[in-house]
Amino acid sequence: MRGMRPPKVLIYIGVLILLGIGAWTLFFQTVPEETYEEVASLSGTQWSFQEYSTFFRELSEDKGAPYAFQVLRRAALPLGVDVHLLGHVVGDMLYLQEGIQGINLCTDDFRNACSHSVVIGVLTDEGPGALPRIADVCKDAPGGSGAYTMCFHGLGHGVLAFNGYNLERAIEMCEETGTPEYAYQEFSQCVGGTIMEMSAGVHDPEAWQSQVDKYFKDEDPLYPCTASFMPEMAKPFCYSYLTPHLFQVAGIALDAPDPTKYSDAFQLCASARTLRDREYCYGGFGKEFVVLAQGRDVRDVGAMDEAGLIQVQTWCREAGSAVGEEACHSSALASLFWGGEAVPDAAFSYCAVIDTVYQESCYQLLSNQIVHYLKGDVRARALCERLPEAYQSECLSKMY
Repeated sequence: MRGMRPPKVLIYIGVLILLGIGAWTLFFQTVPEETYEEVASLSGTQWSFQEYSTFFRELSEDKGAPYAFQVLRRAALPLGVDVHLLGHVVGDMLYLQEGIQGINLCTDDFRNACSHSVVIGVLTDEGPGALPRIADVCKDAPGGSGAYTMCFHGLGHGVLAFNGYNLERAIEMCEETGTPEYAYQEFSQCVGGTIMEMSAGVHDPEAWQSQVDKYFKDEDPLYPCTASFMPEMAKPFCYSYLTPHLFQVAGIALDAPDPTKYSDAFQLCASARTLRDREYCYGGFGKEFVVLAQGRDVRDVGAMDEAGLIQVQTWCREAGSAVGEEACHSSALASLFWGGEAVPDAAFSYCAVIDTVYQESCYQLLSNQIVHYLKGDVRARALCERLPEAYQSECLSKMY
């Protein structure tokens, strides 16, 4: 029925996915593009992730991290190389070179890798006493209106590593960050970051290895989201970032996912206790599919072509239920729109090519995303007017 709204929980999924993940930015410098000679030298390389990490770390040492970010932004890298994590490599070097002020050099490329690295570095060096200062720094994080709370997702990675991958202690530290002004989203985002960090142990592999089996269990795949120590407020982000673990339980290799097993991974969400929890669990797949359809290259997700969008939608159908599929589509759309920081074309195209049964809720969610993240922005009116006529007036009416 025209005008029917998607469930509020699906709208919230769209808001919370603003991460996941990871959109990283340019480092605006006066160096002419033709001087980035390393871009040409990377063309055609087929290195391991570690080899690319070494290259960008050494480049950061030789020519500075801002220069290395420019090269990373432009380089033609093979599909499957995690560009977001390479952004963390260069971001770590930026923090070493510039300290906490390095966040002023960050932009919103690579889905927040730069500002994540800075706040993690501050926590590692100064400990929990630095949390109030980190909160102030997060207010300078590059990006749109969602950049501040997304900064705490990055902090969550560092909080877990700082606490030796003891998730209970990490959650307690995250709780110190929440404020009524932002409806305690800092806390929830921070917990989401801890769950994502627990999937890979990027910041301290040895400590992670000693703890991961305590929190990720094949026999209880939704743990730790179902654990008694997981606050109700943080569960949406917990389920949203649990997807890589669900892949592994279903026998899916993270470095080379097998789409024929996506259905098995989706079915693990069916045992979540409440409808809300199931929707968040299903929703986590959409953000992963967007990145996988791009070969893990997050630099230009907003310009994904129609074939990639249809691929994401095909994978979402593996949810096997209308509730699961709609939640998957919702998070995929939010990942494509990325709080208005990405090129918006792919988000509009996603709704245009989606199955008719989900098209209305897709456009309504896109309208809500525009209003939520761009209210007061000069771009908002133009984006509202790109919606089909039936959705334009409601979108425009909420702009003021």
